[in-house]
Amino acid sequence: MKFWFFHPNYQHSVTDASIPDSGQIQIRVATSADLYSITQIIAESFHSRKGLWGWAFPLFRLGIHEDLKYRLASRIPHQLCLVAIDKSISGTNQVLGTVELSVRFSDSWANFHRSFPYLSNLAVDPKYRRYGLASSLLTSCEQVSQDWGFHDLYLHVLENNHQARKLYFKLGYRVHKIESDWNTFFFNPSRQIFLHKPLR
Repeated sequence: MKFWFFHPNYQHSVTDASIPDSGQIQIRVATSADLYSITQIIAESFHSRKGLWGWAFPLFRLGIHEDLKYRLASRIPHQLCLVAIDKSISGTNQVLGTVELSVRFSDSWANFHRSFPYLSNLAVDPKYRRYGLASSLLTSCEQVSQDWGFHDLYLHVLENNHQARKLYFKLGYRVHKIESDWNTFFFNPSRQIFLHKPLR
């Protein structure tokens, strides 16, 4: 199975033999046509349809849709959304996974005005997990970050998200600091871990 990554400046490909079937997977910059599929994948990855919060799932999905619609339409430098698509499924270009990459500025006085690339909303369709898609999306983000002139990449992961932490640690991310946000304690008592990976 081949992965193709499309970027405005170049085309890059990597091979991942762990993906089943003989389809063609492409990793490219998302477009407005991908909006609904990306929204659904993110909503299903980060919000449950079961239990107490199940009734609010449509509201969470709507919020994700509107936020993402704004980001996809904006022309902010150093901000993009990538998607992994399967071009072998009857030419439908089905979205299988997504991730966002942007540049943020440090809010600490010690590193005031220091910018760094930040990865968020990494999500893969539940039917296509454990096939290497997340790893390929992360690798693409690392390549883009280096193209932007950065030598580090950062992200947050919840302390109780053991599967994601295992993936990040396997790919070379390490704990930068552990954060506690009392404003979100009621909604998710798990602490956030700020991870860092040097790209040199």
